[in-house]
Amino acid sequence: MKPRSFDPLKLDVGAFAREGASLEGEWPAPSLPRLAEAAAPESDPAQWPPVRWSAQGEIRTPKGGEAQIWLALSAQAQVSLTCQRCLKPVREDLEVSRWFRFVRDEDQAAELDMDSEDDVLSLPRHLDLRELVEDELLLELPVVPRHEECPEPLPHANIDEEEAPSQERPNPFAALAALKKGAGGKA
Repeated sequence: MKPRSFDPLKLDVGAFAREGASLEGEWPAPSLPRLAEAAAPESDPAQWPPVRWSAQGEIRTPKGGEAQIWLALSAQAQVSLTCQRCLKPVREDLEVSRWFRFVRDEDQAAELDMDSEDDVLSLPRHLDLRELVEDELLLELPVVPRHEECPEPLPHANIDEEEAPSQERPNPFAALAALKKGAGGKA
């Protein structure tokens, strides 16, 4: 019997898992628009390497339980974000490797997701694998992207201590101390 072909943009997850099927491929970065929006202004996502991904379906049957639908997802991407120190583009390598369990409805997914360390999703009629890959890569973006060492010295890093203004700022608690003394030291 000829193996069934699966469309990653309209994936029947149940059939994919029952057959123990696998898919892999590449998508150009601009085809993941939310990820491309994270790009540094000087960076063109069309110049990024393609996003590589793979998916594997599996049925697991725990002792005394009903069959469970599982999907293993892996993805790698290289993006260019804005360094929060020097404001120049910084390359970030993103990598995802997760298992997802699919259940019959949203209520069951919410209940199981709270009690489990596994990612639990409701079983859709058709899953857009590209959208799931994009979601997972977005979760991998650093909160504060920055270079290990910025390519150019930072403007404030060149100021010598002698050149820096040596104005002494008043102690913000001095006024409080004066008020306490004026009240006879009673607090």
